[in-house]
Amino acid sequence: MLYYLSLLMHMDQLEFFRLFKYLTFRAGGAVITALLVAFVVNGSLIRWLKVKQGKGQPIRSDGPQRHIVEKAGTPTMGGVLILLPWIVSTLLWANVSNPYVWIAVFVTVAYGLLGFADDYLKVSKRSSDGVSGYVRLGVEFGVAFIATWAFMQLDTTDTVGMLSIPFVKSFAIPFGIAFVVVGGIVITGFANAVNFTDGLDGLAIVPVMIAAATFLLIAYLVGNFVFARYLELTYVAGTGELMVFLAALVGAGLGFLWYNAPPAMVFMGDTGSLPLGGALGAVAVAVKHEIVLAIVGGLFVIETLSVIVQVISFKTTGKRVFRMAPIHHHYEQLGWKEPTIVIRFWIVAVVLALVGLATLKLR
Repeated sequence: MLYYLSLLMHMDQLEFFRLFKYLTFRAGGAVITALLVAFVVNGSLIRWLKVKQGKGQPIRSDGPQRHIVEKAGTPTMGGVLILLPWIVSTLLWANVSNPYVWIAVFVTVAYGLLGFADDYLKVSKRSSDGVSGYVRLGVEFGVAFIATWAFMQLDTTDTVGMLSIPFVKSFAIPFGIAFVVVGGIVITGFANAVNFTDGLDGLAIVPVMIAAATFLLIAYLVGNFVFARYLELTYVAGTGELMVFLAALVGAGLGFLWYNAPPAMVFMGDTGSLPLGGALGAVAVAVKHEIVLAIVGGLFVIETLSVIVQVISFKTTGKRVFRMAPIHHHYEQLGWKEPTIVIRFWIVAVVLALVGLATLKLR
């Protein structure tokens, strides 16, 4: 909303509001606003969640035994602590006439509601069973297909319906209308990849912020004609505004990490992991860097692959490749301390983000 204050810049007494025209200024404002909102409301939200949930998130009986003792009673649905500051800050600082922003918000809110329903059923039934897998995937893919189709309708480039390949200059795989399926897989897949990674205190939120900060820069470059031409990227008009959306995510993520750092006072739950992953997937589709997301978010990909490999191996051979999946639990079973796993995984996320950024120039 503050963007429209720049329309008053012709008035001498409101010269300061010229700043609201600049994307970088609004992105900075979005980070700070989301962080401040988080600090104001998150403490009260945690107390409310504790009262409503009583015993907190059900702990897996087949998981690491120390979790049953150390994490029992910790409330879940902490994604609310992220979503509220994130959406408020986005709507305050972004140009709300930009359709890319609304599509990204649509994916975020829809996945957030789905995650909330899943967490609610788990807490109310005191079980790890939430929304039916078929229903959950149906909603996820339905939302992702709609978002991808909407992005394609906005796309005025000659690469609409194409999948860009990093490290290769001016080459993309044409899918045509079938790209709706590709985009749907990217958005849904990344939402569930973040969900798999959310298993230790602080493990998921920091890599999410790293990926968001990386794509914040990519969105800015892709949405700027001069920079896009210099780096030989496909210029997608309007996507630069997603920089504000991702900046608000970074600020909200920092506010959540304050309470999710070990030992966590609240768990993210599906209420947070699904919209976080879905939003990153949606932005990647909008800016035409889907494969780069798999590199930048490689930690989430590794976590997901560990689950897939474990399931396939057990069903075909009766043997497990890992002591426990996702892979962060494997390292727990090997005797690694939780902070050691979390910090080392953060380091991996930083390295992969740098590799992903290198694709912008190495073409």
